[in-house]
Amino acid sequence: MPRAGRRPVRRPLALAALPAALLALLCAAPAPGATAPGAGPPARADLRSDVRADVRTDAGAGVPTRVRAAAPRRGTFDAAPARAALERLLPRHAGQFTLVPDTAAAADGFTVSGTPGAITVRGSTGATLLTGVGWYLQHVAGADIGWPGDSIGMLPAELPGVPAPVTRSALVPHRYALNDTDDGYSGPYRTFEEHQRQIDLLALHGINEVFVQAGAEYPYYRALQGFGYSAEELREWVPGPGHQSWWLLQNLSGFGGPVSERLMRERAELGGRIAEQLRGLGMTPVLPGYFGTVPPEFAARNPGSATVPQGDWAGFDRPDWLDPASAAFGKLAAAYYAEQRAVFGDSTMYRMSPLHEGGQTGSVDVKSAAGTIQDALHAAHPGALWAVLGWQDDPTAELLAGVDTSKLLILDGLSDRYNRLDREARWGGAPYAMGTIYNFGGHTTIGANTSVWIERFGPWLAKSDSALTGIAYLPEATGTNPAAFDLFTDLAWEPGTVDQRQWFADFAARRYGRPDAAAAAAWEELRKGPYSTSSGLWSESQDSLFTARPSLTAAGAAYWSPKSMRYQAGSVRRALDHLLRVDPRLRGTSAYRFDLVDTARQALANHSRVLLPKIKAAYEAKDLTRFRELTAEWRDGERKLDAVTGSDPNFLLGSWLAGARSRGADAAEQDRYEYDARSILSVWGRRSTSEGGFLHDYANREWSGLIMELYARRWDAYFDSLEEALVRQTAPRAIDWHAFEEEWARRTTRHPDRPSGDPYALAAQVASALPAASVN
Repeated sequence: MPRAGRRPVRRPLALAALPAALLALLCAAPAPGATAPGAGPPARADLRSDVRADVRTDAGAGVPTRVRAAAPRRGTFDAAPARAALERLLPRHAGQFTLVPDTAAAADGFTVSGTPGAITVRGSTGATLLTGVGWYLQHVAGADIGWPGDSIGMLPAELPGVPAPVTRSALVPHRYALNDTDDGYSGPYRTFEEHQRQIDLLALHGINEVFVQAGAEYPYYRALQGFGYSAEELREWVPGPGHQSWWLLQNLSGFGGPVSERLMRERAELGGRIAEQLRGLGMTPVLPGYFGTVPPEFAARNPGSATVPQGDWAGFDRPDWLDPASAAFGKLAAAYYAEQRAVFGDSTMYRMSPLHEGGQTGSVDVKSAAGTIQDALHAAHPGALWAVLGWQDDPTAELLAGVDTSKLLILDGLSDRYNRLDREARWGGAPYAMGTIYNFGGHTTIGANTSVWIERFGPWLAKSDSALTGIAYLPEATGTNPAAFDLFTDLAWEPGTVDQRQWFADFAARRYGRPDAAAAAAWEELRKGPYSTSSGLWSESQDSLFTARPSLTAAGAAYWSPKSMRYQAGSVRRALDHLLRVDPRLRGTSAYRFDLVDTARQALANHSRVLLPKIKAAYEAKDLTRFRELTAEWRDGERKLDAVTGSDPNFLLGSWLAGARSRGADAAEQDRYEYDARSILSVWGRRSTSEGGFLHDYANREWSGLIMELYARRWDAYFDSLEEALVRQTAPRAIDWHAFEEEWARRTTRHPDRPSGDPYALAAQVASALPAASVN
């Protein structure tokens, strides 16, 4: 969560699809009960079905465990997973590629060559084979597979040849993706197929390390039953999936739950499949590590343990921290990693951020505690890398002093946000990855500090004492700003300095499958505007006032977001006009449709900042006629906004809600998970956190359904109160906004999960309703 100045439709797993042995265990096993402290959890219903693992029996416990076969030598990998991904990505053209595991390739390298219709890609891993395909599409075929939107329908039947073989090697070994919050803000109820698509896209763009959060609650649930907690208590402690990201960060517990054991098992099975998908491509599944989070009363139930209350986080009571010096810490960490291994397998990289956003150290020696946490990790996974988020004051000098920093990677979340940064001096030469968080809460706003990325990456890497060893793609939610995703991941693969202007010109040419003057003009406007914002205070652009809690002085929707425009609004308005003039033959791509809708949405959102001050002036002048005219214009803008976003599948509230309801076994459970999904978008938490912690509307986004059912109704109520005050010459009546928003979050109304309407016609209506922008 950014703090101003300080911090910045999966259906339930079908039982018929499960292996017979697993099905029997799931159906027959009773819910585990409490066990004596340290006694070990109840017998496991093994969720893994790793065909590449050997099964043995631990001589001491008689419990079946899975031991992964030794990793093959580099260069001898099976290219079949990459081939399968290629067939998903390019179903009509996959047969024209030959993918060759290359024993002689650099550790992170690929070579692309070939004649028309016969392209050969050699690579060091399955993922780099796909990165080579991505390079070919971008630089030779002139097509884009973005996140979201693509232009592969514009590819010719026979793919063009490569004029001369091209070899690329990654400039940095670590190419990390996904913020700790991505699961909560991008979709906690996503299907495996949706996660698989995400992995395919990450590999296509050169990522090799991916955070895996789905199912991360299950090892806690299993392990803690051996330390005096019942299954029921733990299900109450674990939050709903929409809020689990912050539980793993030790910020909260319980909210949005309780979760059922069935759901936890399904999510664990999903997470295991995601991890295996990554391994199959030679990518590293980055799993959550254990650093000491425990439920209430741990010390009382485990004599000899010491816990530190972590205080408040945005109005939530944080879970306690088990002092790593306690004897129980090593035992619980070992139990956690054993349970995690049984479901997710082993990895070489684990994510942990102790004391995230203001945790309390109490009397704990942080240096010693950090060493103990790393020792526990290495006891379970010798030599594994600890990935820690660089955020606010973390990691502290005390933490770094206690660990082997050669086995640490700092994921810098502030690389493009502030000026005068010296990461080597700040972190004593510890390895770090240059990161970006250009999206907070899943906001639909366009923009990123792309010029800052380009200005800093090369020089930071070239410093004589540089500790820069990676990039970290860390937006709080993914699936927005496809240009930013493409450009940021390109940094790790393109030799020399990226020319920002040329990069956007090339992007415009491939984004819709053909060069087009109007598309080029549109993207030049977007480049100069929202994609060239500067560092200093922010890494994201402003959000919309249509999504803000009503006030005549509203300056933003999310409390922690920019309160004014970060670029000239005319750039987006002109871009919309240019996009509407793109050659009709290029308008059929999903990339064009998404960009057109997104740009129309952003132009409307920017206009809200022009319109609201006029409404305020009319109200203060007691000009009822003018007030009514302007509020009617505002309401018409909301209707147009809802309609245009409803024409693209990436802007639908219905899909978000349908995914949540699909995970419930009965109506009550479905309603509970829908509340989890709705509340994260609106109230976020209970009244104390929504109001006292300023979390309401943190995850605001302009989605069809959400606009009219929450945001427009909220503004309607407010404008009605102001009009009534003008007519009666009284003060406006007070409105309890939290109660208003909580009532919405408790609803179970249905919304379309398929787009409707013509995006072009609806975007044209938006353009015709907006004032023309001045010409630069």
